[in-house]
Amino acid sequence: MEVNDALVQQLADLARLEFSEQERTEIRGDLQRMITFVEKLNELDTSNVAPLLHLTADYNVFRDDAVHSSVSRAEALKNAPEATDEYFKVPKIIKK
Repeated sequence: MEVNDALVQQLADLARLEFSEQERTEIRGDLQRMITFVEKLNELDTSNVAPLLHLTADYNVFRDDAVHSSVSRAEALKNAPEATDEYFKVPKIIKK
C-alpha cells in the first residue's frame, strides 16, 4: 500500500488535525514505514501460533472483597485540631 498526500490529508481531516507541508512529508514517511512493517509481518506463517489473549498467565490477582471495621467517628475526631461532636472544623476559605 502506498501512502500519498491524499491519504495523509484524509487522516488529518478525520482526526481534525492540521499539518504544515514539512509535517505532512514526515508523517507520510512514518506511515509508509509502519505499513511496510505490518506487510512484512503478514509474510510470516502464524497458522500454528496460538492467539495471545493475555500477556501473563496470571488470572485475577485481586484480593477478595472483605468487610473490615473502619475508624469510628469519635476516633477520627479525637485527633482533629478543632471539631464538633460530628464534624471537623476547618477555616472558611471561600469569601462572597
